[in-house]
Amino acid sequence: MSPNLPLDTVAVIGLGYIGLPTAAVLAQAGKTVIGVDVAQATVEAINAGTVPFVEEGLATVVAGTVAQGKLSAQTETPQADAYIVSVPTPFKGDHDADLSYIEAAAKGIAPQLSGGELVVLESTAPPGATEFMAEVILGLRPELTMEPNLPNSLYFSHAPERVLPGRIMVEMLENDRIIGGLSTEAAELNRDLYASFCTGELLLTDARTAEMAKLTENAFRDVNIAFANELSLIAERQGIDVWELIELANHHPRVNILQPGPGVGGHCIAVDPWFIVSADRENAKLIAAARGVNDSKPEAVLAKVLERAERLKHPTIAALGLAFKANIDDLRESPSKDIAVALTERLDEGTVLVVEPNIDALPREFDGRGNVELAALEDAVERADIVLLLVDHDPFRTLDRETLQEKVVIDTKGLWR
Repeated sequence: MSPNLPLDTVAVIGLGYIGLPTAAVLAQAGKTVIGVDVAQATVEAINAGTVPFVEEGLATVVAGTVAQGKLSAQTETPQADAYIVSVPTPFKGDHDADLSYIEAAAKGIAPQLSGGELVVLESTAPPGATEFMAEVILGLRPELTMEPNLPNSLYFSHAPERVLPGRIMVEMLENDRIIGGLSTEAAELNRDLYASFCTGELLLTDARTAEMAKLTENAFRDVNIAFANELSLIAERQGIDVWELIELANHHPRVNILQPGPGVGGHCIAVDPWFIVSADRENAKLIAAARGVNDSKPEAVLAKVLERAERLKHPTIAALGLAFKANIDDLRESPSKDIAVALTERLDEGTVLVVEPNIDALPREFDGRGNVELAALEDAVERADIVLLLVDHDPFRTLDRETLQEKVVIDTKGLWR
């Protein structure tokens, strides 16, 4: 049985693509939520009832919960009944996990604790990260303990997010959740908190298994996308339409090949498999190979575009899409962005017209480059010699195909077959 502790006030550390929606749904469920972020602009935006990024349905919930006094934001970690850590976990060096953001969050939480608090790590992280977070906090507060049901007990748990950008506000409520505690009591307390907003099944386990489960889900996707991307390279060399090939193969009742693209991006699938590799390099051979295939695909796309551009004098290339997937503004680890940036670096002569309907300005990676501009779709296609489709945003789906006549079209998503 979980400890009978109040979970009325929740501090969410990190107000990014997962932290802010988590804070919003908790506030919507009636909790008093204090969001914490190092970016003053993010804090000010939330306190004004606005959102710093695009996510369907998020703006309405944030505006409503801020107006009700259930959601606020600040830069300093407050006292709370529960803490949810949702900070970045990039990799460093030889694709080892960088836990410095988790460590910084733990150091901010430690002085605020008095015993009886729940501390949840939501950030996707390698096995042992929740233990690391607990060790940092208990190292700073040795008078507290993980032994349950004492006045000075702390409860540590891992609850990885499992949502799809563009559907976060729906899936955060409806998806099943894996909850792994460093103790049974911690897992149960975490379950009680998440049951306030989540209608999906809450599956309890230990923290290391929960950490590995999230990595496994994304590695599975990565391996299967790598198969499709490798097929696309082989098919092109053999003069075969890979889209038709996959469509035909998928008629087999036990075959379901995913779709190829310009690479794999985002904060999950492009990163998380490396955490498994770094945890066991000796055995994670297939996972490492899949990462290699997907990481190499942008270069193959780039080579194809440059080869066609070399045949033209002062070519104009319309690069359609920078986000890592359709209909969002998230550019993290985006192969499409990397391809567009590389075009501006390696195009000897010519212009790159970037079309990304979900942003208002080019990201900083394009700063100082005189051969690139952010353009509207119709204008870019009209001016272009080469139209490079990188992301299947809805406006690109409805583009008048007649405007592509006399253009060199390189379609990495099979949208215009």
